[in-house]
Order: sequence, then structure tokens, then C-alpha cells
Amino acid sequence: MIRTSVIKAARQPVNFTSRATFTTTTRVMAAGDTGAPPKTGGVGDAFQRRERANEEYAIRQREKEKLQEMKKKIAEQQAHLQQLSDHIDEITRDQGGEKN
Repeated sequence: MIRTSVIKAARQPVNFTSRATFTTTTRVMAAGDTGAPPKTGGVGDAFQRRERANEEYAIRQREKEKLQEMKKKIAEQQAHLQQLSDHIDEITRDQGGEKN
């Protein structure tokens, strides 16, 4: 059937309708596309799952570092507040405001 269609198409003058019969659409992919379902809906292929896992791991690591930095800053601020509290207590004792 295809052979007869090709022979008939070769005998006929080429016009828009005869060319449309034999056109095929190529799969258009952007850079990095693997042809699997998109990340939003489907599971995806192994490459996408691995990539998603690596991204999530990197995000967790950054969040972990940020939390450690925040804990360090909180500890420093608490130490500073304790120093200020001790200094205030020392000043009030020296002035005789409290009987200690």
C-alpha cells in the first residue's frame, strides 16, 4: 500500500495536499529533555528521578547548614545576653541597690 502511494505521488504534480499526505511530524525536544513525562505529573524516567533526588539532597544540605548557622548565632546571642545580665547585676550590687 505504501509503495503504491509513493508511486502515485511521484506521478502526480507536487502540490500542498499531496505533500501533506507524506509529511511526518518530528518529535521536538528542548535541550535536556529525555522524552519522559514531565516532572509535574508523572513519575518520569530514571534520569529525572535521580536528578530530582540530587536537587532535594542539595536543598536539604543547604537548609541543614543554615540551621547550624542559626543555632550558632542564637548561642552567641544568649551568651551575650548572659554577659549583659551579669554586668547589670554587678553594677546594681556595687551601687547597693540589692542586698546580696
